[in-house]
Amino acid sequence: MADPVTPTLPDRLVNWLSPEKGIRRMNARRIQAYYEAAKPSRTRKFRRDSGGPNVQVFQGAVAIRNQVRHLEQNHDITRGILRTLTTNIVGPKGIGIEPQPRSSDGKVHKDYAKALLDAWREWQMKPEVTGQYHWARVQRLLANTWIRDGESFAQMLTGPVPALTHGSSVPFSLEMFEPDMVPFFNDTRLGVRQGIELSAWGRPRAYWVHKNHPTDGIVMLSSSRDDMKRITADKVLHIASTDRIGQVRGVSEFASVITRLEDIKDYEESERVAAKISALLTAYVKRGNPEMLDPDTLPRDIEGNIEPREISMQPGTIIDTLEIGEEIGMIDSKRPNPNLITFRQGQLKALAAGVGATYSSVARDYNGTFSSQRQELVEQWVNYATLTDEFVGNMVQPIWEGFVRAADLSGVVPIPRGMSPESANDALFIGQSMPWIDPLKEAKAWTELVRAGFASEAEVMRKRGVNPLDVLDQIDKFRQDAKARGLVFDSDAAWKTISENMHADDDD
Repeated sequence: MADPVTPTLPDRLVNWLSPEKGIRRMNARRIQAYYEAAKPSRTRKFRRDSGGPNVQVFQGAVAIRNQVRHLEQNHDITRGILRTLTTNIVGPKGIGIEPQPRSSDGKVHKDYAKALLDAWREWQMKPEVTGQYHWARVQRLLANTWIRDGESFAQMLTGPVPALTHGSSVPFSLEMFEPDMVPFFNDTRLGVRQGIELSAWGRPRAYWVHKNHPTDGIVMLSSSRDDMKRITADKVLHIASTDRIGQVRGVSEFASVITRLEDIKDYEESERVAAKISALLTAYVKRGNPEMLDPDTLPRDIEGNIEPREISMQPGTIIDTLEIGEEIGMIDSKRPNPNLITFRQGQLKALAAGVGATYSSVARDYNGTFSSQRQELVEQWVNYATLTDEFVGNMVQPIWEGFVRAADLSGVVPIPRGMSPESANDALFIGQSMPWIDPLKEAKAWTELVRAGFASEAEVMRKRGVNPLDVLDQIDKFRQDAKARGLVFDSDAAWKTISENMHADDDD
C-alpha cells in the first residue's frame, strides 16, 4: 500500500491546477489513514480523556468511595466481594513472617531470629494505638479499606510519644486512618498535591492529615492548615489503587462496576417486589354478557352499596355459588421470572471479572467438576497473589522493618555484633496459599515438592497459617509424651524405621 503522505501522479496534477484543492486532498488522505477506533461516528460515541492522571481522581475519588461504602452497608453482594478479596489477600491469620537475619557468614542467625519472633508474638496482641485490634485484624482493616476506598493509611510511631502507651515491650505502634483524613487540597507554594507534599521528582515528603475525622462533628471539612498536621513521609504508610503513572491518590477497585452493582441490586429488588405482589393475587370472577347481569340481584349493604364478593379458596374447595355465565379466572403474574437466574449469573460473571474475584466466590455457585473449579482458582489466584504482593510491599514489610529497628533501639532485641542492620530485618513474607479443593491431591503435591527440594517445610506450614517453630514444639512434646506412655504412631518416622529394622533382624 502506498504511503498516504507521498504525493501520487494525480496529486501532483491537482496541485499544479489548484494548490488549494491539492492541500485539502492531502489532508483528507491523512485523516483517512488514522485508526478507525480513533474516529467517532453516528453509531459509536467518542470519549476523550486528555486530562492528567490526577484530574479524574480529584473529581471523582470521594464520590466513588462514598457510593461503595453505601453499597457495602446495604448490598449483600458488595459486602461479600469485599470479604472475599480481603480474606484472600490477608487470610484468617494475616501475612506470615519468617525472620531470616543473616550473620556475616551468610547463615541465618537462629538465636536472633527466635528472639525477634518472641517479641513479635507479644507485639501482635496490641499493635495499634487504640489497643482494640490484634495484628491479623489490623491487616484486614487496612486491606478492606484499600479495596473499598482505593487507598488506606497508617502512621508508624516509635519511642516515647505524648499520651501514648505502647501495647508491648517494643515501643512501636501503628495509627490507622482512612483516606478522609488526608484532604484533597493543593498548595503550589508548599508543593502539596491532593494532600501529599511532593518533591520536584514526585516523591512524597510529607502528608497533611486532619487532626480529627472531618465528618465526626468535631471539625468541619476544611482545607485550612489549622485543622491539619504535617507528618513526614518516613512515618506514613500509604497503599493506593492507581491506574496511571504519576497518579497520587487511589480510586476504589469498584469504580468500573458500581453501575452494574446498582443495576443488579435494583433488578433483584424489583423481582422480589413483583413476586411479593403476585403472592397476594388470587382469582377473579368472569361474568358473561352485560345483559346477563341483573344489578338488582347483587348483594348490597344497609346503605344500598354493592358489597364486595368474597369466595373462600382452600385446597380442595368446590365453588358452587357462581351465577349463570360466570367462571373463575386465575391471575398469572409471570412470577417468579424463570430468566432471573440466567441473567443474574451473566451479570455476576462480568462483575467478578471487573473486581478481580472468582465468580464462584461472588455468586456462591460451586457447580462444576474438580478440574473446572481448579482451573478457575488457578487463573484467579494470580490476581490474589498480585494484590498480596502489593499489600506486603506497601504495608507489612515496612511495618516489620520498623519493628526490628524499634526493638534494636530500645534494647529489647538488640542486633547482634557483626550483623549489619540491613540484614537484620530480612524476612520471608508468606501470603495465603491456594485453598485445597481435593485435600488428598493437594497434600500429595506439597509432599512431592518438599521431597524434591522445590519447597521447604517451613513454607508449607506458613501457607497453612501456622508458625513452624510452634509446630516443632508441639510435635516434640507430643513425641515425648507418647514415648513415655509406650505409644508409637505411623507419623513417627524414627520409630517406624527402628521397628522395620527390628523385624528385619528377626527374619534373619
